[in-house]
Amino acid sequence: MIFGTLGRYFFRRYLAITIWFFLGIISIVYLIDFSETAGRMSGLPGYTVAGGLLMTAVRLPLIIQQTVPFIALFVGMTVLIGLNRRYELVVARAAGISVWQFMSPFIAGAFLLGILTMTVINPLAAWGQRQAALVETDWRGQEKATSNKPQVPWLRQISGQDDVIIGARTIQENGTLLIDAVLIHFDSAGRVILRQDAASAKLEDGYWLLKNITERRPGEIAVRKDTLQLRTNLKQDFVQERLTAPETVAFFDLSNRIAIAKSFGVPTKALETQFHSLLSQPLLLVAMTLIAATVSLKFSRFNQSRSVILGGILSGFVLYVVNVLVKAFGSSGVVPPFVAAWIPVVVALALGATILLHQEDG
Repeated sequence: MIFGTLGRYFFRRYLAITIWFFLGIISIVYLIDFSETAGRMSGLPGYTVAGGLLMTAVRLPLIIQQTVPFIALFVGMTVLIGLNRRYELVVARAAGISVWQFMSPFIAGAFLLGILTMTVINPLAAWGQRQAALVETDWRGQEKATSNKPQVPWLRQISGQDDVIIGARTIQENGTLLIDAVLIHFDSAGRVILRQDAASAKLEDGYWLLKNITERRPGEIAVRKDTLQLRTNLKQDFVQERLTAPETVAFFDLSNRIAIAKSFGVPTKALETQFHSLLSQPLLLVAMTLIAATVSLKFSRFNQSRSVILGGILSGFVLYVVNVLVKAFGSSGVVPPFVAAWIPVVVALALGATILLHQEDG
């Protein structure tokens, strides 16, 4: 069926509606995100309108990636309702074509959309997220500091008798360059003996290169230094794996990053959950399409009310929320990453197929 004339026609309809939905969502998201970015960052000295437009553009793939499940749901409902209202599905049924046969082009389209999301949109989203962070850091780098409160600690290193907690406002270069870094030194008794505030901290081979440092010791006057080297036993690969967010790692790099992180003993739950979540994306979109079919096919044939369509939208939304929630459990280690990523998708597929079987085959 999928390779026949009718199958190709249905597939082209699905593709055309998908393109229109993507164009509409991209336009709306771009306007909303640019307005939010302008309102949040227009006060920074380095902000420009052109820079805001560029930052919104590079952030767009990440936002689109998050909306793809809903796009698949609405595309499926739109296409099937349109075919029902034109009696095209009625004619297909009269010709002896079962629901599973004429649904195969839509299922194939949803599966291919999931593959596209996993292999194209996700790498663009990861790259765009890194570029957006660089742009924001550049803008904030021109902003004068207005607060001296400590930053959130990210790393702890113990080298000899030196125990240091290292924090920063932002990170660059996969975690090896810290901007507005704060280094707090402790003695063997756990007392703070030195605080260093640096404009930047670059991890080199065997040391941190600090620039524009202000040193404060208890009971002493602050001392300013241009550059300083702080010995460290942290390796660049370790720091990269420790500080890199899973959302900034492309799908094709996740397996390698997981292997490297495990070799350093760094927790990999978040990376593994991200990997399995992307891997299950095609089947998630297929599940969304089946959910769309359970309400769209019955709507036209039996004159169901709009509440049925709203029920389908609500079901898709619940599936998405459950998927995100369980993914958070997997990232935190509450449940295994494989289970967190695949169980909601498998359950949704089974429910969608069961409802269709009950509706169409009794």
